[in-house]
Amino acid sequence: MTARVFIDGDAGTTGLQIRERLAGRRDIVLAAIEPAQRKDPAARRRHLNEADVAILCLPDDAARDAVAMIENPETRVIDASSAHRTAAGWTYGFAEMAPGQAEAIAAAGRVANPGCYPQGLIALVRPLVEAGLVPADFPLTYNAVSGYSGGGRKMIEDYERVENPIVAPYLPYGLTFRHKHLPEMTRYAGLGHDPVFQPAVGRYAQGMLGAVPLPLWALPGAPRGADLHAVLAKRYAGERFVEVMPLAAAERLPELDPQTLNGTNAMRLYVFANDDRRQAVLAALYDNLGKGAAGAAVQNLNLMLGADAATGLAEAA
Repeated sequence: MTARVFIDGDAGTTGLQIRERLAGRRDIVLAAIEPAQRKDPAARRRHLNEADVAILCLPDDAARDAVAMIENPETRVIDASSAHRTAAGWTYGFAEMAPGQAEAIAAAGRVANPGCYPQGLIALVRPLVEAGLVPADFPLTYNAVSGYSGGGRKMIEDYERVENPIVAPYLPYGLTFRHKHLPEMTRYAGLGHDPVFQPAVGRYAQGMLGAVPLPLWALPGAPRGADLHAVLAKRYAGERFVEVMPLAAAERLPELDPQTLNGTNAMRLYVFANDDRRQAVLAALYDNLGKGAAGAAVQNLNLMLGADAATGLAEAA
């Protein structure tokens, strides 16, 4: 059976990336809206209600308005905005987050696509919290850098304009500590309070690297690096898109370039530890437009349609 899919907001960065990943598929029909009608409520309402699955690539308020337009009980929704990520009745669209999450997404009528930054923190921390190695109320820090495409059209323009572009190679932001991704990070990582989140933008288009430093001496039982690694390796064993890399001492790894996994739906997790000094750093590497956005949306769509989860998605080499 062919499913009708409508991308509301397909002219934006995420929408274009989703459309690219869906191109050429025979199991779906991509409904198109005329450019002049993109802001026409009647035209959008019609497309939303005719769709088997509507994918919303819109600002938060516009996404809420789009959901309110849907009267057809058969229309299922994937919302790529942050409007519904912690809302009641919505299933969080990080398929590898916990056992059974992929099945929950497959059965859901409303799926909230994760934010790009939160997935790295959740993937690294949630299994350790559930295993009791990291207390839920532990004061965590999450440092992450993203390509400028993660900031949407305005940020892309700021970096790519001909006159007076942003030229800083590394630009921290979110320094008021009110980043919109904090609620989902805290909730889905299983934390008792917000981590100290320090995001930054690099002078490159896409790619993401997040890191969680851990003072092992401050954790209950003072776990070793191998203990952390064993929990993560067990949790993600057999996962198609999330891979825990071997535990090895390394002063530096060229592969930790945030752009390494660009164009794929892969996520790689690392544990670096010095047991003598009782310190560790957990790291997550992925594409902020792949697993961090459009790739995750297509993976969720595949699950909802009963297709192979990897259809239209590139895996790591």
